[in-house]
Amino acid sequence: MIHVKEEAARCLMCEDAPCTKACRTGDPARAVRAIRFDNAANAWRWTEACIEADLERAEQACIHYDMPIRLRELLKSVPARPADGQKAAPSLAIDFVGIHCENPFFLASSAVCTNYEMVARAFDAGWGGVFYKTICKQDIREVSPRFDAVKDDTRFAGFRNMEQLSENPYEVDFDILSRLKRNYPSKVVIASIMGQYEEEWAELAKMAEDAGCDAVELNFSCPQMRLSGLGSDVGQNAELVTFYTAYVKRSVKIPVIPKMTPNITNINQPALGAYFAGADAISAINTIKSVTMSPAAAVSGKQTLSGYSGRAVKPIALRYILEMALNPLLNGSNGKRVELSGIGGIMTWQDALEFIQLGCTNVQVCTSVMEYGYRIIDDLILGLQTYMAEEGIEQLADLVGSELDHFVLPSDLDRETMVFPKIDRSVCIGCGRCYVSCQDGGHQAISFDAESRQPHIIGSKCVGCHLCRLVCPTGAIGLAKRIEKSVRPA
Repeated sequence: MIHVKEEAARCLMCEDAPCTKACRTGDPARAVRAIRFDNAANAWRWTEACIEADLERAEQACIHYDMPIRLRELLKSVPARPADGQKAAPSLAIDFVGIHCENPFFLASSAVCTNYEMVARAFDAGWGGVFYKTICKQDIREVSPRFDAVKDDTRFAGFRNMEQLSENPYEVDFDILSRLKRNYPSKVVIASIMGQYEEEWAELAKMAEDAGCDAVELNFSCPQMRLSGLGSDVGQNAELVTFYTAYVKRSVKIPVIPKMTPNITNINQPALGAYFAGADAISAINTIKSVTMSPAAAVSGKQTLSGYSGRAVKPIALRYILEMALNPLLNGSNGKRVELSGIGGIMTWQDALEFIQLGCTNVQVCTSVMEYGYRIIDDLILGLQTYMAEEGIEQLADLVGSELDHFVLPSDLDRETMVFPKIDRSVCIGCGRCYVSCQDGGHQAISFDAESRQPHIIGSKCVGCHLCRLVCPTGAIGLAKRIEKSVRPA
């Protein structure tokens, strides 16, 4: 039996994919990409007409370095076209700080948006907007190599980035932004800036406004600036965040969006500084200070602290978004609401949905674009639209903050009931992983019959921690009904 997600994850996502070129009746590479990005419900769109002979040819054409992707088996395992027909795709349009956005998906200020041609291609692909790479007046000289990755097979689990700000002369960047807004009037163009003192912050912001930018982001959070008093040095100081934000707010009429650093214990301190200075929104998070020690990533034999991003940081980013979203001043409970733009580990539409459900009006994407390209926007849009159609949600704004009521303090969690794990024998392959983990990392609540290779839950010992469910490689362990602890088996 094929494991759909695991097999799709093996796909190399080739450019001009040989499998699709060999298939005459569909696009198997596009279907596999849909599965890879949690959009399996729509994979049928690209393979519904495929005949067995074409899929066989496509599989034979696969250039995987190990063994070909099992396309025929994989594509037979995904859902067919819905029997009740295709539901109308809801609009993903949403307003962000008073700016109309065709969808909530933006490029984050980074290496994915450093010149006109790159951003134009992203806009043509369907991205709703861009936070252009941070513009400054400094002499930016980058190192080589500047990137490193912690990998899960061929995929990035986490990504280390030592890149700083835009290397272009600032006049060139503002000309680029002006042309982008002129040629793509329906897209949202936001300048990210970093000054060295208050007059320079204001001067750069005014240049952004004069270039026709829709808003300006204040980069208070870059973790690898080589000069003190810049980047995350500012973001860790609530007084400086307040001072620079207020100075820029007095200088321009367009919305002002400070970008927060995660390299701080309490993000609400600088966030409140931004609020009292009149910020219209807050971007969060920038990359997390980190160390990787790959010799291949050393610069002339030397290493340094630098920023970390990718899938590994998403739970941390969500934590900071939640803390700001629950702050009564920031969420408008006592006055003006400061909108949130979420950043950190967004790869699939489900990742984006989580940020939106915690209060973000839009999301910014960087690392997954660096890994897979602008093309991921297709599945971000289609996946979120499919979810909304299935849930009967007509407008994206209805999802913003929809999960916040489910979050409480640890002291307020239910501690009187539990949920037992439940083993599906038809899916269990008898590997014993659940037994090993429960014995050595849990509560010794699983027995294992070596002859039948069957695990069994010991109800009197099980505490419902669900470590077994998390380590199961086949998804054979699910949830039973929640019960009172007092009625658990003896």
